[in-house]
Amino acid sequence: MIGIDIVKIDRISSTKAKFGDKFLSKFLCEEEINLAKSDASLAGFWAAKEAISKALGCGISAEFGFLDAEIYKSQKGAPMIKFSKEIVDKFRIKSSSLSITHDGGFAIAAVIIETYS
Repeated sequence: MIGIDIVKIDRISSTKAKFGDKFLSKFLCEEEINLAKSDASLAGFWAAKEAISKALGCGISAEFGFLDAEIYKSQKGAPMIKFSKEIVDKFRIKSSSLSITHDGGFAIAAVIIETYS
């Protein structure tokens, strides 16, 4: 299953400026907040979570919330996804891949999720 999302970095910047840490804690866990060094990174994480929800086929909903997956980095700095056990079991997730990029004022994320048949 494939999901992709794009978000304008300024949208994340202005929402963060308005709501601060309360906004960040709605879609990121503490480790993700510490990992994101810029608004471009925050926007990339937002796009990643939206792309995950699209790959799962449910969007951000009662079935999958922003905090049901955590973005972290591999030893080489590549973004990776850690799902909650409930989500792994519910969607029968076998593996996942994530790519995030930002340029020209936008952040884009693409996700591929492989499930058990």
